[in-house]
Amino acid sequence: MNKIIAFSGKGGVGKTTSLVLCLKYIIDNRKAKDLLVIDSDPDANVADVIGEEIKFCDTIGGKMKLLKDKIQGFKVSPNTPKNQLIESDVFSCLIEMDEFDLLEMGRQEGEGCYCFINDVLKKVIDSLSKNYDITLLDSPAGLEHFARKTGRDVTDLVIVTDPSKMGIHTMKRILEITDELQLKFENIWILGNRFPDDLKVVLDEEVQKMKKENVKLLGFISNNDEISKINLMDGNLLELSKDNPSYQQAKDIFAKII
Repeated sequence: MNKIIAFSGKGGVGKTTSLVLCLKYIIDNRKAKDLLVIDSDPDANVADVIGEEIKFCDTIGGKMKLLKDKIQGFKVSPNTPKNQLIESDVFSCLIEMDEFDLLEMGRQEGEGCYCFINDVLKKVIDSLSKNYDITLLDSPAGLEHFARKTGRDVTDLVIVTDPSKMGIHTMKRILEITDELQLKFENIWILGNRFPDDLKVVLDEEVQKMKKENVKLLGFISNNDEISKINLMDGNLLELSKDNPSYQQAKDIFAKII
């Protein structure tokens, strides 16, 4: 099995929380021997949710800033292939946790276009993910990653939305972008987060209106005080109690994918 599962959606709908609940499900049920989490959100939210502090210098953005300074300061030989330097830096950014490896993209600093570096990074990440049974990708808020076609090797796209017009609008726009760019996913899943019972039918109807064969309603994860407290108090969501109702929902939901 070699799956790449990307979590997308409007900022604030619960992408990162959903990803970490999926991660917990994979770990608890030993669904993968080799597991990689790529946090491509500049805010490094995955680390926050699992109670880890990642310094900027340990992110890919930090390494690229250092490389940029070296190039501009003529501290790198012009004959040195820059893609080799970047690949080396990416591997040095891998953070080995007990049950999985974590790669933080981090924010970009400074001015100027680094299209070459971004292109090499995409190739390195594509290559890196092939060494893992499952790769979970936390996409930044909005549509930037899809506009750059970084989602081309994703097997499963999970679009998370909360019960808001903005969340559902972003969900629809992401689907439009995937069509416009001809991005191919084996499955596109719609995940409702924090939906009250009386509003679940609204999302169900929106998905049915799409009439797309590979777009399916994945399910719903309810609002949960224990999860909110962990996120607020800098706790580790992976330590969420296994009998937590929202985690029980998440287990049933992610069993459909993995």
